[in-house]
Amino acid sequence: MKIRRILLCAIALFLPGCCRHNNLLLGRVESPVGTHTVVVTDCYRIAAPGPQRVETASYHYMPCRDADVWIRGEELTVNGKSYGRLNPGDAVLVDHGVVSIERKLKPRSAPDAQSKR
Repeated sequence: MKIRRILLCAIALFLPGCCRHNNLLLGRVESPVGTHTVVVTDCYRIAAPGPQRVETASYHYMPCRDADVWIRGEELTVNGKSYGRLNPGDAVLVDHGVVSIERKLKPRSAPDAQSKR
């Protein structure tokens, strides 16, 4: 009976930290930043701060001390290093300091009728 109470208390403590946006057990936080989804791993915080809109097209997201993400006019900078321009909808992964960008393919437009003639 005592073990069951301890287990229930442990689950009650960890459940608030386990959701899609903040998974304390896996050390993963995720948040929409502008039109992008940013995921940071190795971030064990019960409540990570959300992104901040600094200017019209500038966002700052620092869920952990070792992940400082800036998106300024679609230019991505992580921990002071530039990673180039993002396309709308691109996802960013900061995995133990390694940055990956998942590019969203632009839909192909149908050729217009005049170009077929």
